[in-house]
Order: sequence, then C-alpha cells, then structure tokens
Amino acid sequence: MNSSFRVPGAILTEREHVVPLDHARPDGPTITVFTREVADPDGLDRPYLVFLQGGPGFEAARPTSPPSGWVKRAIADYRVLLLDQRGTGRSSPVGARIPGETPRDQAAYLTHFRADSIVRDAELIRQELGVDRWSVLGQSFGGFTSMTYLSIAPEGLREAFLTGGLSPIGRAVDDIYGATYRRLIDKNRRYFARYPDDRARVRDILRRLGDEEVRLPSGDRLTGRRFRQLGLWLGDSAGFELLHHVIELPFGSLAFLHDAEQGVRFERNPIYATLHESSYADGVPTRWSAHRLLPDEVEVEGFFTAEHVFPWMWEDYEGLVPQREAAELLAEHPWPALYDADRLRRNDVPVAATIYANDLYVERDFAIETAAMIRGLRTWLTDEYEHNGLRADGERVLGRLIDLVRGRA
Repeated sequence: MNSSFRVPGAILTEREHVVPLDHARPDGPTITVFTREVADPDGLDRPYLVFLQGGPGFEAARPTSPPSGWVKRAIADYRVLLLDQRGTGRSSPVGARIPGETPRDQAAYLTHFRADSIVRDAELIRQELGVDRWSVLGQSFGGFTSMTYLSIAPEGLREAFLTGGLSPIGRAVDDIYGATYRRLIDKNRRYFARYPDDRARVRDILRRLGDEEVRLPSGDRLTGRRFRQLGLWLGDSAGFELLHHVIELPFGSLAFLHDAEQGVRFERNPIYATLHESSYADGVPTRWSAHRLLPDEVEVEGFFTAEHVFPWMWEDYEGLVPQREAAELLAEHPWPALYDADRLRRNDVPVAATIYANDLYVERDFAIETAAMIRGLRTWLTDEYEHNGLRADGERVLGRLIDLVRGRA
C-alpha cells in the first residue's frame, strides 16, 4: 500500500512492506514494516538515505513541515527513508502483550526483533524498491544496527553515517555496563555541582517516597527507584535542566507527578526495556548485567540511574508486567553474534562516525576501539555535544559526516 502527500518543502510517500517474522523461515508467519519517504520536490530521483532510529523499540522520527534539522540537510542530497523498525510505530507494533500462548513462546517471538532482523527487513525493502545500493544514517542503537548491516549485508550499502553508535565488539556485557556506571557517577556529581540545593531535595523526595504511597496519574506507585530513573536525562544536552525542573516542583503536586511519570516512558514502548540489554549481547546472554553491576555508591548516595534496566521494573511499571516472564527468559537467552569482526576489518563501504567524548550511553574509549577495527572508517571525536547531537544540531552533525565520507573534512 502506497500513499503520497505534498507538504510544505517535501513530498512524503508512505509504504507498508510485508516481511517474514523469522527470516530463516521465509514461508512462515509475516509482519508488516512501515516506511515513510521524505523527498525534496525537485529531488525525487536522488539516492536513498535510510534512517535507523535509536532504541531499541522506538519508531523513526516523524518529519516536520517544512523539513528541519538533519532531515533538511539530508534531502539536499538524498531521498530520506524513515523506517519504523519492526515492532514499533506503524510496523506491526509490539505492545505490552506479546503474541504467544506461553512466556517461552513470547520470548521466542521477541528474539526476532534485534538488529539482525531489522537489517534483513531493510534488505528486502531495498530489493522491493529496486535500489542497487543505498546509504544509512544510524543514531545510537541505529548506529549499532548499521554495524550489523556492514557485517551481514554490506553489498546493499553505498555508505554509512553513525552518530553516537559505535558499539563495542568482542567486549563482555559486564565491561560495557561497568563503564557506563563510571560515567553515570561522574554525571551525577556534575549535576549536583550545578544544582547543589537539589541534593537535599532529592534526599527528601526519596525519603518520602519510601514512607508514603504516592500514586502517579496512571495509578502506578511512584517508588524511589523508579524516580531515580529520571537520570535517563543526564546524557542529554538539555538533561540537567529537565531533571532540575522536576525536582524543584512541590513534592506530590499534580505537576510533579505528571512530569515524573512522563520523564521515563517505558510503558509506551515496552520492548525498549525488554530488549535493551540484548543490544549489547554479541553472542552471549546478559543475565541482567546492569542490575548485577549497580555500584554501591549509586545506591548509598541516592544517585540517579540512566539507560539501565532492572528486573524490578516489571513490578513498578504496570504496563511492563505482562512481559515479565518473557524478560526473565530473554536475560538468560544465548543471543547470536551481531557483528562479524573479520568482515568489518575488510570493510570497503565508506563510513564516518561521531564519537561524543562525554557520552553517557556509548563509552568513548570503547567507541574508539571499535572505530579502529572497521577498515576505512573516519571519525569525528567531539565534546561539543552529548549523545543527542543529531537531534540537537542535526544539520551540522550530518553535514560533517557527509563531508568526512566525501573527503572534504
């Protein structure tokens, strides 16, 4: 099914594609994948740039009218294809309840929603559209997915641009989460240095949440450990202020409760939580790595956590409860490898990547290590941005990556 719309500054074309749930069983059950093409009215014959969204579990960015940010820069050279990765947005979405009669069936279903399946979806769509090769832009988890693309189907790629998305290769999952916790402790200290009065406010909030039953607008109880997950903002360029503007509100006020609930929205995209650690499972089970490695200092100091998932979330978030048993099974699942290190060492696809020096979510030193393993990759190491550099200053970030690949920088 195709539909086209003309909006100020662009022509949008929407398509639904039918793909196998399990690419190893092409004649088995199918799902749909949604794409939205964004093109300059004068650029309908330009090459494709496929956008791979961060996540896992989030749909592609929705374009503005007229196009802005990185999309505005992209359509000067490309037609942009916004891909709702399987299970998200308009692509056969996975809600709180997963298809399957038993938790084991449900866990098996979700094993088909990692980066390797997303890449194979993209390859089927590329062939369906009659495209010889196309370019990809991967943000965060989308960058990890781009590395998987380079590993299993590089013949489909003309070039690749990665932002905050150089995943460790061959590193133990515990190494990765240990590094993120060191960054997290530093971010907490920096936050409280900027807003020193918030230290006492946070201690008081955590004490009261332990003593009182505080209910959010959804009816869920706001626990101290759930409140501390607002630290997800600490890796965003505006995150310190977003966090402060919740903490400064009167405890228990309607504004406080609404903002605390909306700050961390695991229930909108539940597979983000259920599949998050699998993003780092390059051939191994994760066994709740973030939970096992949580430093005593984080607990004792009442520091905020960040992009970490914990088993208790399937108790504190009512919308996650139906996935609890599947999540437990997936934590023990022996995930297949995501990357082919030998193939990446022989890579001949032009690649450029940003490495954010102070990235809370993708450890800089590991990203540099990965960059050195991918033949021909050019990097831009910068401390000008946080992890959300593409969203914060997309025209410049994408423009710099294009220049790197073109040899202009």
